[in-house]
Amino acid sequence: MKRDLPNRSFPDGFLWGTATAAHQVEGGNVASDLWLMENLPQSLFAEPSGDACDHYHLYPHDLALLKGLGFGAYRFSIEWARIEPEEGFYSRAALDHYRRMIAQCRALGIVPIVTFHHFTAPLWFTRDGGWTTPKSVSRFARYCETAGRAVGDLILYACTINEANVPMMITAQREADRGARRESPERFAKIARRCGGEAGHWAPFLHCDGRVASLHLIAAHRKGYEALKSAGLTCPVGITLALLDMQAELGGEAIRDAAEHLIQGQFLESTRGDDFVGVQTYTRIRFGPNGHLPPPKDAERTQMGYEFYPEALDATVRTAARVSGCPVLVTENGIGTEDDSRRIAYAKRALEGLHAAIADGVDVRGYIHWSLLDNYEWLEGYRPKFGLVAVDRTTQARRPKSSGYWLGEVARNNAFI
Repeated sequence: MKRDLPNRSFPDGFLWGTATAAHQVEGGNVASDLWLMENLPQSLFAEPSGDACDHYHLYPHDLALLKGLGFGAYRFSIEWARIEPEEGFYSRAALDHYRRMIAQCRALGIVPIVTFHHFTAPLWFTRDGGWTTPKSVSRFARYCETAGRAVGDLILYACTINEANVPMMITAQREADRGARRESPERFAKIARRCGGEAGHWAPFLHCDGRVASLHLIAAHRKGYEALKSAGLTCPVGITLALLDMQAELGGEAIRDAAEHLIQGQFLESTRGDDFVGVQTYTRIRFGPNGHLPPPKDAERTQMGYEFYPEALDATVRTAARVSGCPVLVTENGIGTEDDSRRIAYAKRALEGLHAAIADGVDVRGYIHWSLLDNYEWLEGYRPKFGLVAVDRTTQARRPKSSGYWLGEVARNNAFI
């Protein structure tokens, strides 16, 4: 059903926020799997995360900054590796830290949107097969229930797993492009031995066999959802998925449709009955008769190498709502660029598309921009700049960018011009 949204306004109660992930901003996540991988000689990662943005200690300042810019919601993750650094041992200190952080959001009038798993995992978990073993399902559910009982009464939105379809997406990319960056089996065996594991069992989220892991990730979300509800959470619970606007050139329709189901459709179908689905969109991908196509030659590229294409958000929220049947929360959308004017241009065009989708009746509950801070972007290190706020990593000084002020004003007005 179409909605009347005059003057590019958004529905009453629409959430406006920005986001981070624990490993990317906290610093010192020494019990996690990626910390080990980042600090190996000749690491696949451009650089280690190190102290990151020291958000673990500076979160009160960052929350006040977020609120001052005009945002009313903050999506962030609690770090499983800190909470359960060894299997079965739950750190009361870590849980208390995250409880204080969530309580500070509530005190400032910020809606806390809490993600329970955002790429990193405890070293012991990944050492024993990670998401490629059926044991991962019960392990994740146990963690969700324990953490949920500790902090769940303060959470207003909960996301079980961040971009649960990414292992499948990366695996499909590697199968299509044998030159894609990856660790060799021999190197994985060395990593496994270094952390006391066995060759063949080291399976980090971003580097594992997505065809195997996907089954367990879907099951873990279902069990995690149930665990959080049994732990007493009354807030909406969902999952976030990385969605591309998948387009077909003439002759590429069949390949596109198969890829869409493999990488996105099966995951969206699994969310039916959830309280919401989190949509995380950055660009499109095109398919021709022989597979996926590179961006057009004259296309603008972001620092991540993909096409500047904010119109993807309109398409993916419509697809997510149609396939899942769930309300949609845009949990990530943004651009890696040194040119902040392009960030504003990207967000404005993305919001135009989102506004059109809502006007056409798509149930979208909010828009969470990635990211609050310039932070650690995994394999790429600190080079890509996604933040609405710049960070001097020598002094940890924060400096809001023009995009932060612009989007904060949109949030205050619940409308944009």
